[in-house]
Amino acid sequence: MSLPILVLKFGTASITLPTGELNKPAMMDIARQVSTLRDQYHIVLVSSGAVGAGRASIANYRGEISQRKAAAAVGNHLLLNLYSRFFDVYGITVAQSLCERHHFANRDQFLQLKDTYEELWGNGIIPIVNENDVVSNRELKFSDNDELATLLAVGFGAEVLMLCTSVGGLLDPDGNLIRHVPRLTEAVFGVVRTDKSSMGLGGMASKLTFAKLATRMGIRVVIFGLTEAESIRKALDGTIGTQIEPQPMTLSARSRWLGSGSLVVGRVKVDTGAAVALQRRSSLLAVGIAEILGEFSAGEVIEIVDESGTAVAVAQARLSSFDLANLASRQNVEVANANDIVLL
Repeated sequence: MSLPILVLKFGTASITLPTGELNKPAMMDIARQVSTLRDQYHIVLVSSGAVGAGRASIANYRGEISQRKAAAAVGNHLLLNLYSRFFDVYGITVAQSLCERHHFANRDQFLQLKDTYEELWGNGIIPIVNENDVVSNRELKFSDNDELATLLAVGFGAEVLMLCTSVGGLLDPDGNLIRHVPRLTEAVFGVVRTDKSSMGLGGMASKLTFAKLATRMGIRVVIFGLTEAESIRKALDGTIGTQIEPQPMTLSARSRWLGSGSLVVGRVKVDTGAAVALQRRSSLLAVGIAEILGEFSAGEVIEIVDESGTAVAVAQARLSSFDLANLASRQNVEVANANDIVLL
């Protein structure tokens, strides 16, 4: 693509009022600010808020999964209508994209998704993305929109991933903003507060978890708030919010897709010899597997952990867990080829 890709994610607390109603002035200002960036970036706008916007229409709302799905069905319509109205002021058409995890776990489906976005960008259209809560067969708390935004950024090879939060960035234990994070270490995670908004599913721990994946894949991550004028531009320029530096990365597009830990459907534990061989860029053989953790099919993405349970790689399996269980004692059976393994 001719322009770099920018993924912008707005959580529920950023675009809704405490009552759950959509915050129209905030959304209007988002549209205005984003309109000034469209000549510099291909933009993906990931927006939460559908459940919060729709829950007032659900009688005796208690947050049960069926009620959340019903609220999302109502709220998605309200959310997109407002975005459409506000972006139309600037001559920008928006498109709705409701995503599910299988859109990322299946390589062919992911490439179709990417082709669709490229067609939208080519026509000056901004995709507005949300999880397809209505038909998802997993509880919504399993995957929040921080994860969705990260998967899009990693898969598309975005230059910047911006995560909006009600607290304006990463805060230290005294409540002071941490402006710059060269690398996400255990010490950085140790300062994270566990609180989150009453409306949303994610919190700062979620943002840092997915920021670590994004930065490992060479993407700059910005965590910011909407409290200042021109906050998106200022955060992008590094004058507000928390800037998390990208790490050096030379992976191909396919390897970036593989390297996204959220695609994992099963795990295998390997012995010390196999773990060492993987670091030397060798293939994974059945003889080196100490334990099969979970079920998976041939072609699906698995996580490889060492004897201590630490993730060392992800790979596209050449065998199903069932076949692997029956072949584990055979030394030369290849479970994953070196070309299909990404070290973590």
